[in-house]
Amino acid sequence: MARRLTFFILLAMIAGIVLGFALNHLIPDPAALKTVTGYLSIITDLFLRLIKMIIAPLVFATLVGGIAHMGDTAALGRIGIRSLGWFIGASLVSLTLGLILVNLLEPGVGAFSGDALANAAKAADAVPAAEFGLKEFVTHLVPKSAIEAMANNEILQIVIFSVFFGVAMTAIGEKAAPLVRGVEALAQVMLQITDYVMRAAPFAVFAAVTSAVAEQGISILYTFGKFLGGFYLALAILWALLFAAAYLIVGPRAKLLARYVREPILLAFSTASSEAAFPRTLEALDRFGVPRRISSFVLPLGYSFNLDGSMMYCTFATIFIAQAYGINLTLGQEVTMLLLLMVTSKGMAGVPRASLVVISATLAFFKIPEAGLVLILAVDHFLDMGRSATNVVGNAVASVAVAKWEGALQPLWPAEIEPPHAPAHSPEHGLHGLNIDPKG
Repeated sequence: MARRLTFFILLAMIAGIVLGFALNHLIPDPAALKTVTGYLSIITDLFLRLIKMIIAPLVFATLVGGIAHMGDTAALGRIGIRSLGWFIGASLVSLTLGLILVNLLEPGVGAFSGDALANAAKAADAVPAAEFGLKEFVTHLVPKSAIEAMANNEILQIVIFSVFFGVAMTAIGEKAAPLVRGVEALAQVMLQITDYVMRAAPFAVFAAVTSAVAEQGISILYTFGKFLGGFYLALAILWALLFAAAYLIVGPRAKLLARYVREPILLAFSTASSEAAFPRTLEALDRFGVPRRISSFVLPLGYSFNLDGSMMYCTFATIFIAQAYGINLTLGQEVTMLLLLMVTSKGMAGVPRASLVVISATLAFFKIPEAGLVLILAVDHFLDMGRSATNVVGNAVASVAVAKWEGALQPLWPAEIEPPHAPAHSPEHGLHGLNIDPKG
């Protein structure tokens, strides 16, 4: 099933590019073209809504079940510390790599005429407001209501609530056994729903790619070719580093990780949504041998603290805009920017158009015209595709690394087994074990 779905997604992407190119040339009226793409977007929006429908109960059930099977809070704390250690290291690498590449390639130097910069200033209202601060992020961590957090798909808040819930279940021991069986059953039901929803993925990919190419046109890729090419080169290097790190940790088995996560990567890339790939990434890690108690904790946490592609984009885009305006930043200013983004980028989850908001705040801090963000809005969708796929890679490798450090990486599943659900009565690897050991 996975191989066929990957093939159909690739086919849908190619068909979407062809149809989008045709629509862009056959419908010269922008209003009429907008109407056509608006109808196409219904398919994509429905698919993404179906994915969002799955996320909250899936995160809650898998994380609570995983914590219950850890047996004690010491294991939870150890996994959390190791996860955050990886996230901080990966953040430094991705931010620094973006900073180095954009300075070497200088894609913003001479990229825009004076008229283009002036027009950007007139259109500054399109720039997302830089309403972001440490206070807002910290207070946003804890949900006012667990129901509200789930209704809004606030993953970090769901993680916080799930940790409290899972630890409390472990503390009361056998009394919580019915609840454990309940969340395990819920997880399996949500994975089955995921299987149903993913059958519609090629249609959503086709609609999303068609709309993007039809509205922007292939020519936009040539106009911003140096910027797009430089950013995707940086992403390619980051992917190489991530898989090299995986190779150092698990050896030749890292090649199989790349194979198993290709479907969620394609899904994230084509829909420009990391969320869309979450359920399939969880299943791919199951198949690779990462215990669910680890992947169900590291993945949701990674959605808030380990957005490698988005973090790289923040440094790359900020320096690109500075170059476009002829603003030369000193080495000290660029190091300060890197440290600033290390903190602010951790609050990106749950913020609409999160990368743009963080970039806008960074531009204001260094007195770079915020209107410069308008210059890259035209290609933001194509950039979002790459950074969403990279976020999936980063979080998959992080989960594998933590599982290896915990000494919990399981033997590989045979390639022919589909779907990659965990075996029955295996609390170490999956969510089917029904017994809690209150003493760990």
